[in-house]
Amino acid sequence: MSKQTTSSIIMVRPAAFSFNVETAVNNTFQSRPEEGKETVINRSIQEFDRLVETLRNEDVEVVVIQDSTIPFKPDAIFPNNWISFHDHGVVVTYPLFSPLRRAERRPEIIEEVGSKYVINEHYAMEAFEDSDQFLEGTGSMVLDRVNKIAYACLSPRTNPDVLNRWCEQMGYTPFTFIAKYDDQEVYHTNVMMSIGDGISIASLDVVELVKREAFRESLTSNGRELVELSRSQIGLFAGNMLAIRNRKGEQLMVMSASAFNSLDAAQKEVIQRHARIVFSDIETIESVGGGSVRCMIAENFLLHM
Repeated sequence: MSKQTTSSIIMVRPAAFSFNVETAVNNTFQSRPEEGKETVINRSIQEFDRLVETLRNEDVEVVVIQDSTIPFKPDAIFPNNWISFHDHGVVVTYPLFSPLRRAERRPEIIEEVGSKYVINEHYAMEAFEDSDQFLEGTGSMVLDRVNKIAYACLSPRTNPDVLNRWCEQMGYTPFTFIAKYDDQEVYHTNVMMSIGDGISIASLDVVELVKREAFRESLTSNGRELVELSRSQIGLFAGNMLAIRNRKGEQLMVMSASAFNSLDAAQKEVIQRHARIVFSDIETIESVGGGSVRCMIAENFLLHM
């Protein structure tokens, strides 16, 4: 068993995936599609289903929940921003920057998960939206679950006061910094870094100079091998990968095809010392949604009923 990685994940199959104008104001990775709405929806469903099939073929437990068409939720495919599932039966729901996204917090999803897994406590943080303070789950935070460190690049989506409240509740220490891509604050920490067992992956190039060495030391001080990503690789979603496990206990590093193709041979070699690389093509989801494979996965550390 690993404290850092799980073999059980939860994903939301899209019903109305599309370009969200509200999130585009601070997500530089989104691109308005040239194709029509139905084409985008159909392609996103095909890409989603292909990724799920890939993961299930790798013997990962994937719980798929179908999104509802009403109300309109263009980013429902990215559940890790509004909910997280932790050991000891803890579920956390989060305050979201985009009003359009707040409809993603569907109680029936928690009920469905709770019918299969043990939930002892629900820590609800969405009231922070009333004061325009946000913390978008494991998008805003990349968690070192072993050493209880919550890495977070501060942005309009990641408020330090809400982060500190989460850390106090969950027993973590925050590690905050500023990261910029194309002169704009990186909107989510999980776009530029990832942590697995024995390995850290991050772009130091985008991190403010005053925190850069401390960041490096933190990522390597606990025996993890660091793979450094370039700024350009962040734009190809190489930072948005996730370490999970299959039922046999093998660590997998899951990423998109664009992320995989951006890695050089030396980077792949280091990753493969610790995990087997698994990738899938999600070009439409990445382009229109501005998020990649990691954003599509809510890790599930709850115990089965």
